Amino acid sequence: MFELPDYLRIPPHDLGCDSSVDVTIVDGMAELAEAMAEAMLEVIRQAAAEDRAATLIVPVGPVDQFPILAEKINERKVDCTGVMFINMDEYLTEEDEWVPLDHPLSFRGFMNRKFYDRIDRALVPAPECRVFPDPRSPESIEAAIAERGGVDACFGGIGINGHVAFNEPPEPGESITLGAFAELPTRTLDLSRETRTINSVTVGGDITIIPRRAITVGMKEILASRRILLYCNRPWQSAVVRRVLHGPIEPACPASLIRQHGDAALTMARYVADLPQIELR
Repeated sequence: MFELPDYLRIPPHDLGCDSSVDVTIVDGMAELAEAMAEAMLEVIRQAAAEDRAATLIVPVGPVDQFPILAEKINERKVDCTGVMFINMDEYLTEEDEWVPLDHPLSFRGFMNRKFYDRIDRALVPAPECRVFPDPRSPESIEAAIAERGGVDACFGGIGINGHVAFNEPPEPGESITLGAFAELPTRTLDLSRETRTINSVTVGGDITIIPRRAITVGMKEILASRRILLYCNRPWQSAVVRRVLHGPIEPACPASLIRQHGDAALTMARYVADLPQIELR
């Protein structure tokens, strides 16, 4: 008789109950974006209170927090000129170059349009503080982090296969130990078919427009961050958040490794926290 994994039966109020990860449930997508923007701002303010500029690893996805954060920075006159935003990934061409800035899926282009271009000139992070992993020198991310004295907080989401950033799980037939997976650095890689498929759903449903290659900040840099704060706002994440929080800690579900971190949190919309509907409809 077929049995669902136990973690898929965990009700919303028990999410994270046997985990070190702090779980917060908010009403919906707008509330999640607001919470994420406020959390980013708080990290920036805490560092400023220590007379230094914050260093953040950030995603493009979720996306709605960046215009909100830009507005808050402007309204509250928060000086971000020295704050470093390290974006965790970017799509690549078949030649392993960044996709062009005007590519509709360019994360660099998105950050310019939705964040940096919206911040007052006197407050916006300096160009050298707007960092993307570079396929020509992936090791420069680790060097930049070391020079800054570490990452204050890594923000992110969770992919359909449990990936965080574009740290994909091993393909069938591949094997890697948990320790080795946790030490994977910033690197270029092939995107899994699962990732390309679900990403195509959010941009019109054509998998052929999703690049096959990417560069990603590694699990090493993510897990070394002082805090890890993940956010989930997609209905299809209902099952994967349960696997992350209550399934095996393993490379097959990369985000599950946050349970080995000392200060990790997961915020999700209420519809993500709802039990997944495992049925034909």
